[in-house]
Amino acid sequence: MSNLIVLGAQWGDEGKGKIVDLFSEKFDAVARYQGGHNAGHTVFIGSQKFVLKLIPSGILRPGVLAVIGNGVVIDPAALLEEMSGLEAAGVDVKSQLKISNRAHVIFPFHRTIEKISEGRENRIPIGTTSRGIGPAYEDKIARRGIRVADLVDIEFEGLYRALAEDKQLIANAFQISERVNFDEILSQYKRLADQMRPLTCDTSHLLNQMIREGKSVLFEGAQGTMLDIDFGTYPFVTSSSATAGGACTGTGVPPNKIDGIIGVSKAYITRVGAGPFPSEDQTEAGEKIRRAGNEYGSVTGRPRRCGWFDVPLLRYTAEVNGFDSLIITKLDVLDDLKEIPVCVAYEVDDKVITYMPASTRRMEAIKPVFEYLPGWRTSTQGVTSLTQLPSAAQRYLRFLEEKTGVEIGSVSNGPERSETMIVPGSKLEKLLD
Repeated sequence: MSNLIVLGAQWGDEGKGKIVDLFSEKFDAVARYQGGHNAGHTVFIGSQKFVLKLIPSGILRPGVLAVIGNGVVIDPAALLEEMSGLEAAGVDVKSQLKISNRAHVIFPFHRTIEKISEGRENRIPIGTTSRGIGPAYEDKIARRGIRVADLVDIEFEGLYRALAEDKQLIANAFQISERVNFDEILSQYKRLADQMRPLTCDTSHLLNQMIREGKSVLFEGAQGTMLDIDFGTYPFVTSSSATAGGACTGTGVPPNKIDGIIGVSKAYITRVGAGPFPSEDQTEAGEKIRRAGNEYGSVTGRPRRCGWFDVPLLRYTAEVNGFDSLIITKLDVLDDLKEIPVCVAYEVDDKVITYMPASTRRMEAIKPVFEYLPGWRTSTQGVTSLTQLPSAAQRYLRFLEEKTGVEIGSVSNGPERSETMIVPGSKLEKLLD
C-alpha cells in the first residue's frame, strides 16, 4: 500500500473529509499536517453527520491511527470538546488518537489578539475565523510559542508566564486587560494538559517507524492550496503550508516516503472570506449553486462564495503540488443546469493569460474568459459507474481533464461514502491497491 497525500486543489471545502474517510479503511494511519480548528471536515455515515475540526477523518475507522502532526496548532479546549463529542457518538478516540509533542498551542489571548488585528483601523480584513490560529503561528515563527511538549511538562508555568507577559503588554496597550485573566488561563491549561498528556508522543518517530514496518499512511491537508501561506492569494490566505510540501514539514516524514499526491476539487468552485475569486458568480446562478450544494462553512456556518470551475487555477495548483490524480466532488450539484460555464483563461490588463498572477491587484483585476458546456439536466445521484453518467456529464469531466492536464481518478456524486466512483485503470486506483 502507498503513502498518499490528499489535499484541496482550490480554496478549501472541496470535500476532503469525505474522501479521506472513504480511503482511510485502506491505511494504517491518517495524519493531519497543518492548520487549526478553523478548518472543518464534514463526513456523513448513514444518518450520522460528523464535523471534524482538529482530529483527522481516519478516527471514524476503527483500528486506524489518527495523528495530529507538528504542523498543526492546537487549542486544547477545542480538541477535548471535539473528543468528547466523538466519544458520545461511540468513537473510541483515546485508543486511536496521537498528538505531536512538537505541535504549537493556541491560548485564549491569541483569539483576542486576532480580533484586535482584524478590527484595526486601516487594516485590510482577511476574513479569518478569529480562533487564534494566525497569532499562534506568529508566536511559532517568532520563536516564543509554547509547544505541546512544554504544555505537558511540569515546568510549563515558567514558559507560560514569559509568554503571558508579552501578551499583557499588548492587552494594556489596547486597554483590554480586564478581558484577559492570565492566571485563570494558566489553571485551565494545567487541567487540560493532564487530559492530553497520555495521547502525546513524538509522532514523527511514530509515523516513520510505521512506514519502516511496511505500514501505510494517508496525509490529510486542511483548507486548500489557494490558501497556502506561500502559494495562495496572499495576503488572503491561512498561516500555514496547505500544499503537498507541508505534509513533510508538518509531520516529519521525508519526501521520499510519499508515493502519490491526490488533489480534491469541486465540479465548480467556492471560497470563504475575503480575497480574489476570478470565476465568482454573484448572480442568481451563484446563489442557486449555494443552495443546491448547501455551501455554508462546516465550522463557522458562513455562506461560501460560489463560482465556476477555474482551469488556470487548477493547472497552477496541480503544478505546485504535483497531482497524480484529481477527485471531482459534488458533480450532482450541477444536475439541474442547462448550461455550465468553465473559466479557461483570464483577461487582465488588456491581455489574455492562462497562468496565475502573483499580485493581489492583478488577481482582483481579472475578467474570466468562459467556455460554455451543455448541462445534462437529470439526476446523477445513485449512479455507481462513470459510464452510466449522462453523456453531457461525461463530456464535462473529459473537458476538465483535458484542459487541466490531470487525470480525473474519481468522481463523487453525493455526501455518502458509497457515492464515490473510482475510474478503473486510473493512477488513483493503482495507488489505492
